[in-house]
Amino acid sequence: MLKNNKNILVVVAHPDDELLGVGGTLLRHRDSGDKIFILILANGEDSRGQKISNPAKRLNYAKKVALKLGATLYMESFPDNAFDSVPLLEIAKKVEDVLFTIRPDIIYTHHGGDLNIDHRLTFEAVLTATRPILEKKVEAILSFETLSSTEWQVKDSKQFSPNYYIDISKYISKKKALLSIYKDELRDYPHSRSLEGVEVLAKYRGLESGMKSAEAFCIIRMVK
Repeated sequence: MLKNNKNILVVVAHPDDELLGVGGTLLRHRDSGDKIFILILANGEDSRGQKISNPAKRLNYAKKVALKLGATLYMESFPDNAFDSVPLLEIAKKVEDVLFTIRPDIIYTHHGGDLNIDHRLTFEAVLTATRPILEKKVEAILSFETLSSTEWQVKDSKQFSPNYYIDISKYISKKKALLSIYKDELRDYPHSRSLEGVEVLAKYRGLESGMKSAEAFCIIRMVK
């Protein structure tokens, strides 16, 4: 699927999710000449309280990341860590607006079983917005794992079980450099949302797929 001249849409709940889940793959898309669009649905800060919340700084980080990826950034303002306080239809309509604007070929979004409620409802909103009735149907919808959410899910039938892998061996260092832009969101190892944690996961997914480093996905829908 990594061919030239594709419109790539990433739909995530919070700034930094786009890199944690699919940063290496986005770098590959950029270098393949694809157009990248990123839709972030919440600022990722409001739930932290007024004393430490800094939405403007986090948005600035997101803009820097988008610039380095050559991506177009869309930013919404749904309540952080409280997507369940909003009708799903409202979120889906925002996703749908972007879909009609850019007509993506491939969509990447969160795993539907993540611990984080915003991630789960982002996934549901994407599926609602991509009902296969558009004049131009989406070629592929892929869900990704997000460190500090996906691995903390209940280990049951809903856990993340990837069936598609993308080689990011040449991009893991660049992915980590981009993640460093979100310096306030990173933690020390062995926290999974650390630069070491990102590399460990990439190597583990590489072991699963015969690569040095990989990002893993679940194929939600694929149409050819």
